[in-house]
Amino acid sequence: MTDPLHTDLLDLALTAARRAGELLRDGRPADLAVAATKSSPIDAVTEMDIAAEKLITGLIAEHRPDDGFLGEEGASSEGSSGVRWVIDPLDGTVNYLYGLPTWAVSIAAEQDGETVVGVVEIPMRGETFHAVRGGGARATGAWEGERTLACRPTAPLDQALVSTGFNYVTEVRAHQADVARRLIPLLRDIRRGGSAAADLCDVAAGRLDGYFERGLHPWDLAAGDLIAREAGALTGGRPGERPSRELAVAGTPGVFEPLQRLLEDFGAWHD
Repeated sequence: MTDPLHTDLLDLALTAARRAGELLRDGRPADLAVAATKSSPIDAVTEMDIAAEKLITGLIAEHRPDDGFLGEEGASSEGSSGVRWVIDPLDGTVNYLYGLPTWAVSIAAEQDGETVVGVVEIPMRGETFHAVRGGGARATGAWEGERTLACRPTAPLDQALVSTGFNYVTEVRAHQADVARRLIPLLRDIRRGGSAAADLCDVAAGRLDGYFERGLHPWDLAAGDLIAREAGALTGGRPGERPSRELAVAGTPGVFEPLQRLLEDFGAWHD
């Protein structure tokens, strides 16, 4: 039976993600411009990232004033309730800036340091993914009703479709490109979607066999990682470790371990 607290957290996350998604989709100015940069001059943040995070944190704080926050655009507070919200208000900012559809709102709730609720809203696809720890993963979209998610049946690695992403620091990107070059002959193919949260949800939905990326932050991973795991995927970082900035890997049970081993052999976690 689902913990009533987790149900409340899920309902609040769904509401916040939906409202932020509507703001981003309907409020995108025609002359949208870069408001700042993060890791490099091409790692953009827009005025809409900032507005969406303020909407999310304001709504949650109104209902749960004692909770903590960790947000990509600066929200940071410890809180006193044992619950912390990990928020990426706009995952895939460069896609959003260019008018590409693959961007997402990612909201996770942690209780005593463990992720218990995850919601990823992908407005331009009309899809909402969500999971509660131990309760499975589900989604709504163009199909009728709510769908229970399950990752793809196991495929041999050479038949696996795998997604990745690239860092915005030039030296890191060059190394990531070399890792991808070495992987491509060993896989069915590689995709680059531009949103870690969306990629993890696509693993959960059976649209990808695997995903990996270096340089992710907690807000990039928290919700999508839970959704993928609750759909039956395996996730981790370097062998024996949890996902981290060094490396994040997700995949079907048959793809995860061989992909993780190759990434370790190729040194995907360092320059």
